[in-house]
Amino acid sequence: MNRTAISLAVAMLFSSALSLAETLTAQKLWETQPEFKNPESAIYDETRDTLYISNVDGDAMGKDGYGSISRMTPDGNITDLQWVTGLNAPKGMAIVDDVADIDTLIEIDLATGAIGHRYGAPGAQFLNDVTADSTGNVYVSDMMTNRIHWLHNGVFEVWLEGPMLENPNGLLAVGDKLYLGTWGAMKGGFNTPVPGHIKVISLTDKSVIDFGSDKPVGNMDGIEILDDGSILATDWMAGGLMTVAATGEVTSLLDLAPGSADHEYIPAKNLVIIPMMQGGTVAAYQLETVQPAAESDGP
Repeated sequence: MNRTAISLAVAMLFSSALSLAETLTAQKLWETQPEFKNPESAIYDETRDTLYISNVDGDAMGKDGYGSISRMTPDGNITDLQWVTGLNAPKGMAIVDDVADIDTLIEIDLATGAIGHRYGAPGAQFLNDVTADSTGNVYVSDMMTNRIHWLHNGVFEVWLEGPMLENPNGLLAVGDKLYLGTWGAMKGGFNTPVPGHIKVISLTDKSVIDFGSDKPVGNMDGIEILDDGSILATDWMAGGLMTVAATGEVTSLLDLAPGSADHEYIPAKNLVIIPMMQGGTVAAYQLETVQPAAESDGP
């Protein structure tokens, strides 16, 4: 039985590598009306050709039961705005065996929408993004405590913690690595963070290194790795979609309003789905490669 992992807190793949001469662009295809309630995360269910959108609906740290999950089609039609209700500010999602919510990891049956097991995380304050590795271990970031929790053999506990995590947000497990998009050190409070980095954590020895360079990138939310080894990421505070090369070079693809949250990429459709948390909308962009114009030798 497939279930979606839903994390309660604030949160891609490109089908072909780019040559240095090609340019990646993102063209807007559609945007919904502002019917969502602080949409934070999007994830695609290929089996059902369905998008799931998490709705924080108010306080991102509030245990108020207002949060929900919506369902929609990849062409922008909302099929069920209130598919799963009664959650506490749901955020990051992953289609795995288990799920998450503010200080709890939960399971949601994709066939019925029924909530299954709940795994509490004592001491957690802001569970955020969720990802799973190839063996089924589930990892969940806790942005406010500099911790990453994991669900392993039915036990949900702290896997890694420390200031080097820089208020961890977006997570993506690929092979033996865990890619992390950090929010950045919150020296001036939640709304005035210092821009963070993208980091790479070894799943074998838990070592942490910067991705590409130690140059700050932004206040990271959603992240995915592209076929050319770069990262496709959103910046929540500044607003925008960008690529970060393995060398550390940052290229802006889209300038968006603040609140561009945990996006999804659908490789077969070359679609990027971005929830706009503060605007209450969800938008889709087509990724395209542009070949450089041929140089003319003149008349």
